[in-house]
Amino acid sequence: MATVKEMRVRIGSVKSTQKITKALQMVAAAKLRRAQQATEAARPYAQRMSAIISNLAAGVSGPSAPLLLAGTGSDKRHLVIVATADRGLAGAFNGAIIRAARQKIAALIAEGKDVKILTIGRKSRDGLRRQFGNRFVESYEVGLKSPNLALVQPIARYVLDQYTGGQFDVVTLIHSRFKSVVTQIPTIKQLIPAEVEKADGAGPAPFYDYEPDEDTILQALLPQNISVQLLSALLENQAGFFASQMAAMDNATRNAGDLINALTIQMNRTRQAKITTELIEIIAGAAAV
Repeated sequence: MATVKEMRVRIGSVKSTQKITKALQMVAAAKLRRAQQATEAARPYAQRMSAIISNLAAGVSGPSAPLLLAGTGSDKRHLVIVATADRGLAGAFNGAIIRAARQKIAALIAEGKDVKILTIGRKSRDGLRRQFGNRFVESYEVGLKSPNLALVQPIARYVLDQYTGGQFDVVTLIHSRFKSVVTQIPTIKQLIPAEVEKADGAGPAPFYDYEPDEDTILQALLPQNISVQLLSALLENQAGFFASQMAAMDNATRNAGDLINALTIQMNRTRQAKITTELIEIIAGAAAV
């Protein structure tokens, strides 16, 4: 059994850990609000761009369709982009994305596809390296600052260069979608060829007369859409990361408090038992005299 001194040292260690987890919780809570606002501000732009591409795609078909929309005519070579955070201490946030990526990659390999992996965030790189390290083509880090176009544009440029160079037929993005403070959903989205949203059946789609023609607009819009979708995904990831970290650190703080209480009770009982033993020894010695 541990001595009273050893238990005091352990209680002090747990208290220090509790201070750290409490501080991390407060920092995550402060950053979550800004991250959530940035995510909600970016969603309408990304959604509207997808809607415009879908509307334009209805008037473009056949050999005149852009490569990013029509595809290469094959789905043999796949690039899977896995986006997580650089840091941990966020519960199951990174693990859920990596698990979804493993399942997707394994399913593609089982179908006989040639799969390559591009990671955004250190956790995705470290989580997939052991199993799929020979399939990595590039890795990027998110950094400590809020995601912006300066971060995603080099990634989008690399993906576009590789796709137009004939290295891949399909590009898929896996990230976490922020739904609420307690819910983050791993999401799989096809970036290339661009997914065309179908009408919901509520009525005929609105008709727009574009100037210049649809093909010219799509040629300019589709490459920009890659950057927009990547930026939206990283903003969703950031909000989900801070929400998960806040919840995880809150649980850790509570658990540390429970452990401190349990150790304090155990220490008091040990000290009381020691005092009782010493009293018995003194009384027994006095009685012997």
